[in-house]
Amino acid sequence: MPANSDIFAPPDTAADARPNLIGMSRAEMADAVAEMDEPRFRGDQLFQWVYNRGVTDFEAMTNMAKPLRAALAERFSISRPAVSRDLDSIDGTHKWLIKLADGNEVETVHIPESDRGTLCVSSQIGCTLNCKFCHTGTQRLVRNLGPMEIVGQIMVARDHLGEWPSAERPTIYERQLSNIVMMGMGEPLYNFDNVAKALKIIMDGEGIAISRRRMTLSTAGVVPMIRRCGEELGVGLAVSLHAVRDELRDEIVPINRKYPLAELLAACREYPGARNSRRITFEYVMLKDVNDSVADARELVRLIAGIPAKVNLIPFNPWPGAPYERSSDEAIERFAEIVRIAGYPSPVRTPRGEDIMAACGQLKSDSERVSKSIRTAAE
Repeated sequence: MPANSDIFAPPDTAADARPNLIGMSRAEMADAVAEMDEPRFRGDQLFQWVYNRGVTDFEAMTNMAKPLRAALAERFSISRPAVSRDLDSIDGTHKWLIKLADGNEVETVHIPESDRGTLCVSSQIGCTLNCKFCHTGTQRLVRNLGPMEIVGQIMVARDHLGEWPSAERPTIYERQLSNIVMMGMGEPLYNFDNVAKALKIIMDGEGIAISRRRMTLSTAGVVPMIRRCGEELGVGLAVSLHAVRDELRDEIVPINRKYPLAELLAACREYPGARNSRRITFEYVMLKDVNDSVADARELVRLIAGIPAKVNLIPFNPWPGAPYERSSDEAIERFAEIVRIAGYPSPVRTPRGEDIMAACGQLKSDSERVSKSIRTAAE
């Protein structure tokens, strides 16, 4: 599918007729207050209150006069997505099923660790890639998420964790939510414009203020968009590789039929900013007797030679009806050792949140795509 296809665009309407400030850029907020005959710096103040302080009530914006606060409340809303369900795993992982304005739902996962807290954010409802080992791939693509719906996932998580910036929590290093990975439902590079707008809000120092060094975007290999991602966003790149031969990758990661390994790896070599201090991450799910042999490990090392990289080995996380099994611990460690000896870090990802279907490759909602004719009739 083309990036940002109108067929899968987010809806324009919501229950509240007022425009939602969440999802607006700094420039858009400045334009909005200028239309109210207010100085543009009020837009910067508004941006800080909404994104940096996380307020939901215009009355909390104490550096603005009361008449302006009232006028803003009349014209705009500050509306988070709703939460249909939240689930806690026995290992501390937390998953939210987030309900969007049109009734569709998307999943977001927080993974706490001793030195960080990572939020796995979705970019689409469903997915068009049909990767055979991924539960999300069994759900048809419903639509792209808009900037509000992407940023809103982070705001919901911060609300839950109670950690909007304050005097008691002055730096990101003391937060439970310190890192963002665009590794949830969907292919981010097939929704690039909306994802890019959202990430710029997230990375803005006066906004949500998470550094680009703590942001990672994962792609299954939308080759034409990879360079643009590096040039416009400069975030970390993770590539869902999962196979080292085109014939196997064609089967388990079907986008490979369009952008085969040679093209994908060439794009990785040319990724702007890739260096030893900013490695590309290759994600590799370990499938028993499919892609976990010694020969596969040696071919992986050959393929990525010369790319500043690390390899995340992901034990397969099963889901109902899955056609694969997880590689044995022995096979995974043998594979990892070959990659490590070649000079590439190869950590084995500890499965997290399996008991609540929150582990890598397990996310899926019950949303179903409504045909264009039905959507048009409803508008």
